[in-house]
Amino acid sequence: MITRETLKSLPANVQAPPYDIDGVKPGIVHFGVGNFFRAHEAFYVEQILEHAPDWAIIGVGLTGSDRSKKKAEEFKKQDCLYSLTETAPSGKSTVRVMGALRDYLLAPADPEAVLKHLADPAIRIVSMTITEGGYNINETTGAFDLENAAVKADLQNPEKPSTVFGYVVEALRRRRDAGHKAFTVMSCDNLRHNGNVARKAFLGYAKARDPELAKWIEENATFPNGMVDRITPTVSTAIAKKLNTASGLDDDLPLVAEDFHQWVLEDQFADGRPPLEKAGVQMVGDVTDWEHVKIRMLNAGHVTLCFPGILVGYENVDDAIEDGELLGNLKNYLNKDVIPTLKAPSGMTLEGYRDSVISRFSNKAMSDQTLRIASDGCSKVQVFWTETVRRAIEGKRDLSRIAFGVASYLEMLRGRDEKGGTYESSEPTYGDAEWKLAKADDFESSLKLPAFDGWRDLDTSELDQKVIALRKIIREKGVKAAIPA
Repeated sequence: MITRETLKSLPANVQAPPYDIDGVKPGIVHFGVGNFFRAHEAFYVEQILEHAPDWAIIGVGLTGSDRSKKKAEEFKKQDCLYSLTETAPSGKSTVRVMGALRDYLLAPADPEAVLKHLADPAIRIVSMTITEGGYNINETTGAFDLENAAVKADLQNPEKPSTVFGYVVEALRRRRDAGHKAFTVMSCDNLRHNGNVARKAFLGYAKARDPELAKWIEENATFPNGMVDRITPTVSTAIAKKLNTASGLDDDLPLVAEDFHQWVLEDQFADGRPPLEKAGVQMVGDVTDWEHVKIRMLNAGHVTLCFPGILVGYENVDDAIEDGELLGNLKNYLNKDVIPTLKAPSGMTLEGYRDSVISRFSNKAMSDQTLRIASDGCSKVQVFWTETVRRAIEGKRDLSRIAFGVASYLEMLRGRDEKGGTYESSEPTYGDAEWKLAKADDFESSLKLPAFDGWRDLDTSELDQKVIALRKIIREKGVKAAIPA
């Protein structure tokens, strides 16, 4: 493991935090301390702490599973330190020890400790990476789902919460009652207008709990939209060993990420903010055009490549993109379906962004897993594909490549590749009813899955028939026989 003592004698190729880790103080509480957060938000905060020491981060885990308990123990043993290896497509790497995360709390073990931090006026931002599907929005009604069992339990006992909504709203109640300012609620998830989604979720909970409190939150808290971008793969035991061998460290929590990183963030904060622009964050008035490009090209491109890639038998993204036919399909999707219906932000060319996406996907040092990219495909299809699909249907454009993507997603859910291999696809929002539709023998039933709710109000008859036809081809002749010309 690495600890404070390790910082005194780091290998020559490893950068130490450029500040005294005991001299910084928390200004941010973050829910969902996963790899992406550690390589993205924490990475940016790391770079400004030397000059803005009041913005360190306290991490919070919400679940009490054995895996979560182990994670908390590992963070504590390592003084919340970990190494980040950044690797370019060329193979060149840099390694640094990260100290921005100064504490880690497991909420079920001590809920009151979490609430005390959240209610502390020193905490001015509460951020989160709780996945695209973690905001408890009913996809049919578009409203916060008050029928969720955990939400119901929190509303019945609001001062002892278990959900992120319960913690944040209870903390804001305490701050209001104590005469303190509200904090900024900052989503860092891959959602279009993620701040607006967070606003809807937290105000939806607050209104159900106490309309007057909800009004105070609405008037005093802010929910900035942000576009986040960095490829951060899962670190297996083998990858961890490889990272430690290269760095010379004995890190129980090593992390690897591409050298590319981007964060475009609306400058809307309730009680001040760290000077993130000094670390390269683009502070803007409206993030819309940036997030549309990223979601519709990079995120959509990722799943467009990986759904059929899994069926062919590719475990890693870089292997899938080396397949000329899969690469050709991805390029055609971006060139013919996305770019003609997408507005570029000032100073960006969509063709240049396309090329950077393809280069990033080819980064072998990432060993990014196709199954990781495809996980929670229902939410990703809704978020990443919907705008392109709607533009195509409404504009009576060619639906072939979109239909191939949908067909590949549905075939991927079956858990078998064309080489006879098996795997488990992760769909956390699917229950027994959804899996029954996904596994049905006929080709029509699965078209009722909620993944496609984003365009269900349109006439989808042509698209549906193309999907069915392509699924038959995939079954009979294989994935590549179904790739549109």
